[in-house]
Amino acid sequence: MKWQYRCPQCGAAYPIEPGRYLCDICSKSNKPGMPLQGVLECVWEGTPVLHDDDIPLPVEREFFPPVPVGNTPLWAPTRLREDLGRNKLWLKDDTCNPSGSYKDRASWLVSAFARKFGIHEIALASTGNAASSMACIGAAAGQKITVFLPKSAPVAKRIQVLQYGAELREVDGTYDVAFDQSLAYSDAAGVLSRNTAYNPLTIEGKKTGSFEIVRDLAIQGGGEPDHVFVPTGDGVIIAGVIKGFEDLVKLGRISKMPKVWAAQAEGSSAIARALAAGSFEFLPSNTIADSISVDVPRNGSFALEKLKMHHGGAVAVSDKEILDAQVYLSRASGLFAEPSSACAFAGFLKVQHEIPIDDTVVIMLTGSGLKDIKSAAAAVGAGL
Repeated sequence: MKWQYRCPQCGAAYPIEPGRYLCDICSKSNKPGMPLQGVLECVWEGTPVLHDDDIPLPVEREFFPPVPVGNTPLWAPTRLREDLGRNKLWLKDDTCNPSGSYKDRASWLVSAFARKFGIHEIALASTGNAASSMACIGAAAGQKITVFLPKSAPVAKRIQVLQYGAELREVDGTYDVAFDQSLAYSDAAGVLSRNTAYNPLTIEGKKTGSFEIVRDLAIQGGGEPDHVFVPTGDGVIIAGVIKGFEDLVKLGRISKMPKVWAAQAEGSSAIARALAAGSFEFLPSNTIADSISVDVPRNGSFALEKLKMHHGGAVAVSDKEILDAQVYLSRASGLFAEPSSACAFAGFLKVQHEIPIDDTVVIMLTGSGLKDIKSAAAAVGAGL
């Protein structure tokens, strides 16, 4: 089994090695205020030697840090199913990851890559979850983590970063400002960048959830997924999820691609707008769902092409719909998800009339509600 980076735009191939992030050719067309061009994809060739539930990844297992990432529950919310009249509704609960979010999957792979090549510091920008995630995994691996985080990030996420011992550099400005500052730092200091999309391993790490969904549906007699709803901001999680299903089709573990839906907040819906209009436009983000709030979706072009290729969908919901969905999900299932995750459930509620009642639907819940108590308090009328 041979691994390499490949540019989906021009087909150029590169070795998976330190210092390689974007395609040399296509990245020349990058412009401020627009999604990254030249985002690379991890691809494999040959016949993999895998057990039934193994996941092909470009770093050997021996380098992964000793922390239990992944294998999160896929479960049937009985009361919610009854209330909605949908017996094939499933919740993929990544609030159970070590730092409480789906971002641990990417951080785990990036950390393993750094360990393989003897790299001792990793830098990144984040709205909060990627920062707390990388800090968590770095603590387990004994790596220095330097985080660039907007001052507006929820307190719980900043405290996580500090508890795990990472260096926190607070930024006056948005995630996009933090992204640029972190790139300048990693370039100047010569450390590994974990910046989402910019580092192709962040996409590859996030495909693992798709493998678990297919495995656990089979174990529980749920068949293959027909629809998967993914909370979407910069486009990395959804691109990784689609990549996972592509690999599963390639391996013969599923017979078809499910329809993957990008669920976005109306105040930060660049990918949904681009899917409808055919091109990106710059609009400042404004939503309580901080984890999916980005002015410029860095992986937007890559994610958009994946959605188009596989006839995916997109749905944008208001902040009120997000908070209402958060409370409904908590009270009808027992799963307390942060606003960005509740966006996926809100998106499903908005378009469920388009989905046949017997289709298998998976809602991806990517962050714990405890990460943003202020928004959760507002949703239940408790001021903080």
